[in-house]
Amino acid sequence: MNKNQSQPAVNQRRAWTMWLVNIGLLAIVVATALPLLHVGVDVSRFVYAAGAVVLLAGRVLTPAPGNVSLRLKRMCRLETWSAIIFIVGAGLLFYPGTAGTRDWIAFTLAGGAVQVYTSLMIPRLMKAEK
Repeated sequence: MNKNQSQPAVNQRRAWTMWLVNIGLLAIVVATALPLLHVGVDVSRFVYAAGAVVLLAGRVLTPAPGNVSLRLKRMCRLETWSAIIFIVGAGLLFYPGTAGTRDWIAFTLAGGAVQVYTSLMIPRLMKAEK
């Protein structure tokens, strides 16, 4: 099989995974905002957990970039770790022994910070490689 023939399949897979990533991140944002607005506090745990799982699935299924530097590959792996941080935050929402709302918010902020960092650095590194 020629390399050019497999390229549309990779692009189609990347499109589906980006939809998963966007849906997961939007669900996490909505679930984080619901308790602040005092609306659907009981439902927000499940929305957050579902968003974190969808985000992790999207990050795991995203094809690895080929022929790029090791630093760029590590940045792409770091995006997967941000999804894992959100999963830990979702687990803390269901664990009864946590100290109130501080724990899951801390993990949400940490995952968000990693997400912002990678979303800024990946395009910068890709531009530098071209």
